[in-house]
Amino acid sequence: MSHPRRHRLSTSTRLPAFLAGGLVLGAALPAAAQAVDQPQPVSEVVVTATRLPQTLNTTPDAYVIDQSEIQARQITFAADALATVPGVSVASSGQFSLTSISIRGASADKTLVLIDGMPVNDPSQPAGNYDFSGLDLADVARIEVLTGPQGSLWGSDAIGGVIAFTTREPNGLRADVETGSLGETRVSAAAGRSTRDWAFGVDVADVASTGVSAADVRNNYAPYGAPGLRNIEPDGFRDLTLGARGRIDIGQLVQLDGQVRYSDSRAAIDGYPPPYYFFSDTNDVARSRSLTGFLRARFTGPWDLVNEVSASGYKIDRGDSGVSGDYGYRADREVYRWTVARGTTADPVSFEAGAEREDSRASLSTGDTADLGSTAVFGVVRWRPIDRLTLTASGRWDDPDRYHARATGRIAGALDLGRGFSLSASAGQGFKTPTISETVCDFCYTTRVTLRPELAVGYDAGLGWRSPDGRFTTRATVFGLNVTDEIEYVDGHYINVAHSRSDGVEAEGEAALGWGFRLKAAYTYTYAINADTHVRQLRIPLSTGSATLFWTRGKVDAAFTLRAEDTQPDLGLDGFTSVTRPGFVVADLAGGYALNSHIRISARIENLAGAHYEQVYGYGEPGRTVYVGLHLRD
Repeated sequence: MSHPRRHRLSTSTRLPAFLAGGLVLGAALPAAAQAVDQPQPVSEVVVTATRLPQTLNTTPDAYVIDQSEIQARQITFAADALATVPGVSVASSGQFSLTSISIRGASADKTLVLIDGMPVNDPSQPAGNYDFSGLDLADVARIEVLTGPQGSLWGSDAIGGVIAFTTREPNGLRADVETGSLGETRVSAAAGRSTRDWAFGVDVADVASTGVSAADVRNNYAPYGAPGLRNIEPDGFRDLTLGARGRIDIGQLVQLDGQVRYSDSRAAIDGYPPPYYFFSDTNDVARSRSLTGFLRARFTGPWDLVNEVSASGYKIDRGDSGVSGDYGYRADREVYRWTVARGTTADPVSFEAGAEREDSRASLSTGDTADLGSTAVFGVVRWRPIDRLTLTASGRWDDPDRYHARATGRIAGALDLGRGFSLSASAGQGFKTPTISETVCDFCYTTRVTLRPELAVGYDAGLGWRSPDGRFTTRATVFGLNVTDEIEYVDGHYINVAHSRSDGVEAEGEAALGWGFRLKAAYTYTYAINADTHVRQLRIPLSTGSATLFWTRGKVDAAFTLRAEDTQPDLGLDGFTSVTRPGFVVADLAGGYALNSHIRISARIENLAGAHYEQVYGYGEPGRTVYVGLHLRD
């Protein structure tokens, strides 16, 4: 599942200038808005990835991107949406290639990814990463990001945080067609019916592009006296995603629902061809086919206890072919879960408890297959002793088949200080069980070493403010994350050897400005280091920032987004040398016009300045690109 990645306008402007401009914009627009009558307040948001639904103002480490923002910014791919989330770092190896997400300085394999509650991290990856380049947002209604260790909620892998995608239930007919630069065409459609008692829908999305060279076209070099290499071959891409889901309510007490989602992609990539083994044009092709699905039953028992029983499955078949050789891997995972819950966001006490069994299997480089499983029990309680104070505690016991059992916990609190101010804080633990590859020591050529799960402790504390009329909200958060017993591949085998630490500050704000304008901005400072050597972690910039100005007036809407990254440590073209990737500023301009209630036309420009930049050192990104679309709704 690989998709085009577009990281937009790059200029020679560095991060401080971007931040200065953002401060001027943020100061000027609220001042101008004072003269506007009846501005629209910023609405309250509910977070569901916390297992117990909570309001955003009582959840100190959560961030939400809803469907209205996805449509207004015309976000096509998940990584583009996540790039503006505080605490999140995106590393994209070219337009169509592997894309990983790091949260609060933790390495990318420590981000747990859920789709409709199903874990989709790849068991066949040596470190267990999820490749975000393959996630189209055509059927996604909502993205929630929980930052910091969430082991007590979701178990292994949730050290940096959790990213949860919720797909939408089709109701009526929908069709979208888009075309533009780089020969790109994107077609998606959905049809369904959703009522109180039942629902059924299907959807399809297909995207193709000729692309640009994954090896940056400006990396023309002559290694070891060889003739200069020139990267001019475009690396194209094609992906097809199909989905179906259904729901039926039996009386007032029982609900059954299920879903299946299939994706098939093929992307041309670049590599390290002989005899010089520098990153450059090759004929390599990466392919991936995945299938996810779940069945779920909800029923209300005695004392208004809501029970939920679910079974989910995930299969992936991926591989590469070309100058680097031909290889492929398969993996599958089943998760069986039972939960019981009671209470709503308005109740003084609410809770959820449950049990879970996970079984994973993956193929190895030898052609053999290995498996890994775990059993867990967990619980979370929310208590509101007084109206202004919300306390949350969660705990979990995970018992992996091949490792010692592990307990994790988390506590959080939110206090309304009055006059619109609120104080929030949390402290939690996380862990990561060694992957299948690490457990059996795949790719090893020296003696296997007994491994331990990676461990983490994190904290955050934030101060928020909401204006009396609800038009303005702001929040500033300090955080820290300490990870020990990290697993690395050293001297031909895997070993618990690393210790990392990250500390930082996150700031975010949203303002309803009047005249149809709304501003949303975020900034993050992250100092992530190897705690033993004090060397900065690769591909984690010190500073990132973003600002989006939305405008809606009658049938017209528009969104202008700026995003900036500071310099970051990276690897050179040989894959070993330490280098510094330059910082950049990127921008989008998107707009649409509703001809009527059924037809909308749209256009967007990405990389407005048409300048050169790299998300990851040595990997090319497109210049200025233009796209137009037609959107039909029944």
